[in-house]
Amino acid sequence: MARENKSRYAVLGILSLQPMSGYDIKKTIEGSLANFWSESYGQIYPILKELVAQGLATVSEDAQGGRRDRRVYALTHAGEEELRRWLRRPVEHEVGRVEILLKLFFGWQLPLEENLRKVVEFREQHQQLLQKYDGIERWLRTEQAGQPGLPYWLMTVSYGQHISRALTDWCDETLTTLRSLSDRTEAGGSGVEGRRDEASAQSEGKEIAGVYEQ
Repeated sequence: MARENKSRYAVLGILSLQPMSGYDIKKTIEGSLANFWSESYGQIYPILKELVAQGLATVSEDAQGGRRDRRVYALTHAGEEELRRWLRRPVEHEVGRVEILLKLFFGWQLPLEENLRKVVEFREQHQQLLQKYDGIERWLRTEQAGQPGLPYWLMTVSYGQHISRALTDWCDETLTTLRSLSDRTEAGGSGVEGRRDEASAQSEGKEIAGVYEQ
């Protein structure tokens, strides 16, 4: 069964705030959802056309005084109901694409120092993200106090804070493991960089693949 395109609901949600142009929608997403959701103009405009065709949104021309008229989109009652219908549905599990895990999965083919460097850099990224999220939380509490959506907006910021803290802990654990492998190799143990013949490596790869398929 094909996965449903969630982009339409991101656009419906943004239009539930107020009528907007495609440009406004993109800028609002960048200023509010960008830490956990993104949409390009190439996605937004076809979705808007589809929403209008389905009666979920209307479009009107906003005169710009000599400049090209701006097309403004607004939700219809049917569009509001469609958004609420989706909001009520259970959240689907989606497998993400995590580059650091992909590289570590095959990391035994590189010197340990390179894997250590990648994890250190990844840890620094999440320390910076945590500072960013903390700043967003302070701004929301100060500038959006009293807004009905504030508790919900803070929940999304809290999610990012928890993820970055958890991934920082994971980095610390992973660095400890990598350094222990380095110590074993230096002590003369087999380590992860011991030589293996091609047949042995292929056999090991098949065994690992079998575990992940279970």
